[in-house]
Amino acid sequence: MKLSVIIPSYNAGDTIGMQLDAFANQEWSEPWEIIVADNASTDNTLAVVEEYQKKMPHLRVVDASDKSGAAHARNVGAKNATSESLAFCDADDVVSSGWVAAMGEGLEKYDYVGGRNEHWKLNPAWLVEVYGSEGGDGVFFDHPYLPLVSGNNFGVKRKLHEGIGGFDETLLRLEDVDYAWRLQEAGAKINEIEKALIHFRFRETILATCRRAWSTGCYEALLYKKHRPMGMPQLIYWTTLLKTAIMFPVWFVLRVRDKTSLTKLLGEFSWRAGQFWGCVQHGYLPI
Repeated sequence: MKLSVIIPSYNAGDTIGMQLDAFANQEWSEPWEIIVADNASTDNTLAVVEEYQKKMPHLRVVDASDKSGAAHARNVGAKNATSESLAFCDADDVVSSGWVAAMGEGLEKYDYVGGRNEHWKLNPAWLVEVYGSEGGDGVFFDHPYLPLVSGNNFGVKRKLHEGIGGFDETLLRLEDVDYAWRLQEAGAKINEIEKALIHFRFRETILATCRRAWSTGCYEALLYKKHRPMGMPQLIYWTTLLKTAIMFPVWFVLRVRDKTSLTKLLGEFSWRAGQFWGCVQHGYLPI
């Protein structure tokens, strides 16, 4: 195989069919495989995948149910891959036509690549506006520390993956950011492949958006604590957390005008609250 595509899955029965439909229509002259690493799904995920296996002989399922988390599922998928080139995407997104060829050819040229994400196809307009991502996104080269590479759309050579020990399975959130930073701290250089485009799916409700923001904030504290010794600058400040708590009622009155502005404000507050709790939980001083 020239490329192994790894898809971690957990209760993705409602969405993984769209993803596999997209893969069924991919064209590339080289041999490639798809590995669904199932993380103990309790819905019909496996039944859906089994139906697709009848028409996609290069689709395999591996059991990653012994430990929770996308990090573990991705590691199990990589361990079972037959190619030296590994590409990762998610079960709730949809790859665009040409994604496999773009990833495969990108990894023939580079050791570490990231794709781009489009947000209009799978999300309502108000939610795209909430995230301020109307133009899509890709590798975040302008991060104050090192470029961010999303776990839903990237490729890497096996030697680099194994060289850093794979994903950190103690992280249940932001494991992809940690992975990208550890690769770069070890000397890897990220290259963006624009043609490796994925249609990205956001959380669909205000509550789900806030939960995601809270979880991100909590794990940011742990992630920053882990990487500060490697030279990462201070990015969480106690003054910012205090200001958010004090100003929230004022901002609510001044900013909230519709569903979009309400979700933006609640998401920001949830994110900062998560950062505060994460600092307490993980013993990280935001000073």
